[in-house]
Amino acid sequence: MFTGIVTDIGEILELEQRGDLRARIATEYDVDGIEIGASIACDGCCLTVIATGTSPRNWFDVEISAESVEKTNIGRNSWELGHSINLERALKVGDELGGHIVSGHVDGVAEIVAMTDEGDSTRFTFRAPSGLEKFIAPKGSITLNGTSLTVNEVEGDTFGVNIIPHTKQVTNWGRAKVGDRINLEIDTLARYVARLQEWNA
Repeated sequence: MFTGIVTDIGEILELEQRGDLRARIATEYDVDGIEIGASIACDGCCLTVIATGTSPRNWFDVEISAESVEKTNIGRNSWELGHSINLERALKVGDELGGHIVSGHVDGVAEIVAMTDEGDSTRFTFRAPSGLEKFIAPKGSITLNGTSLTVNEVEGDTFGVNIIPHTKQVTNWGRAKVGDRINLEIDTLARYVARLQEWNA
């Protein structure tokens, strides 16, 4: 489990297609403290660490299944060498829950359709993946590229969020542009409410 509070910006150093896709990601994390088998959210995708190293800089390797490649922005040419990705270590018991409960299981890929500066912040407008718009509510929580954000408004299949300067500095949102494909995870509560409604229908 995660909180959607990004704690590092990683960089993709290597990509290798074996049976699955293998990625090497540079990090500022102390890799001596990352156990093999640990989970790290990479742009919101919960991935398992299979190797670590420190030369020429700290890095960890993950294997990405064909399912994950297909269902996330990894398979939409977003992940390439040098690409920056948001990172978050798994939540520990007793950690501060600064965002909201995030599973790291991406539900679909949204698209940035507009960006407008509002003071020092930026208003982002996204197009939700088909079928997921019903789970997105004004003032509700949403996870975009692993970042816990608050929805401002929803109109049809589009929704908006404001991203403040601090968030742009400590995540990869400062590099975002219109047309980017973004990993989206709906709020867990919204998922269960919808399921209960289906059950009671």
